Amino acid sequence: MRPTPTIDLHLLLVDGPLACFSLRAGTGFEDGKFSLVAGHLEANETLSQGMQREAREEIGIEIASENLLLVHTMHNRSNSDRIAFFFRCTTWAGTPTNQEPHKCAELRWMDLGKLHEIDNVVDYIRFALQHVAKGIPYSEFGGWHVR
Repeated sequence: MRPTPTIDLHLLLVDGPLACFSLRAGTGFEDGKFSLVAGHLEANETLSQGMQREAREEIGIEIASENLLLVHTMHNRSNSDRIAFFFRCTTWAGTPTNQEPHKCAELRWMDLGKLHEIDNVVDYIRFALQHVAKGIPYSEFGGWHVR
């Protein structure tokens, strides 16, 4: 039987040393922890189209597909079978604002170099960002092992 993993999309929106994080709230998953702007790929979307849609829906910005750089892919089995794609973006149109207050308590720009000082970051997000910082393009997390 072939697996049918969920496709997750994560946006590493970067301005100099800072990245935009969202504080999860009211979702039932890792509420009270910081994550990246993220969502799931929908039917008939490319990865970049899905990431552009999520950026519009969650933080009200527009991103051209050429400004999305795939920086990490993760096979994540921390709560189900998922493939997560992490895109870095340094150029966008608009001002990031919380468009989903029922899912996000706040947006916060945080220094990626000081991520180790922040306790309440979703575990697999921290793990992926550590790999991104080292230039490692692929990781596996949860379920069977972590590497």
